[in-house]
Amino acid sequence: MSPELTYLTMTATLTALLWAPYLLNATAVRGLGAVMSGAPLESDVPLSPWARRLRAAHSNASENLGVFASLILVAHLAGVSTPVTLIAAGAYFWARVAHYVIYGLGIPVLRTGSFLVGWAAQLAIAWQILGGAS
Repeated sequence: MSPELTYLTMTATLTALLWAPYLLNATAVRGLGAVMSGAPLESDVPLSPWARRLRAAHSNASENLGVFASLILVAHLAGVSTPVTLIAAGAYFWARVAHYVIYGLGIPVLRTGSFLVGWAAQLAIAWQILGGAS
């Protein structure tokens, strides 16, 4: 498996796990029965501020996973693997980790910066696919 596909797998796995902290907070503030009832989380006792931020970070990660995955898979299928795609794939993964932690801590400027690093990594991969690698 290519390093880019490894980073995609790591990013998808990370995204799959990001719900756990805010769900644990929902269980703590609402009780297991309320959480398991399937009622919308907004309809009950509010989550802690940090848990609301982590929920938003998870949503953002989920929204961006489709773009990142598409780019990595297209690059793989097109046989595009360069030092730029490798660095960008790694940068994207670590930017998502940083974004989640920083978002949870409530640090807006750093949150935006970590998001922009991930966005730039996606653009770098797209550039390589669209001819930057030639």
